[in-house]
Amino acid sequence: MSSEKIREYRKGVQESQTRFWSRFGVTQSRGSRFEMGLEIPAPVSILLNLYLNGVISDVDLKLAHH
Repeated sequence: MSSEKIREYRKGVQESQTRFWSRFGVTQSRGSRFEMGLEIPAPVSILLNLYLNGVISDVDLKLAHH
C-alpha cells in the first residue's frame, strides 16, 4: 500500500499519527516519515496490511504487544 493511501486511510478514520502508528509499535515521528514515503520495514508492513485488510484487529495488536 502506498504511503499516500495509508495517510488517506488514517485521516479518513480521523486518527492522529500517534494513535494510528502506536498500534504497530511505531512512534509518531517515524509514522510521519512512513507517510512521507520512507520505506516501511517488513514486520510493520505485514501488520499494517493485515490490519487494513481486516485480517487482524486492534485487540489482536494489543495482545501481540503483551
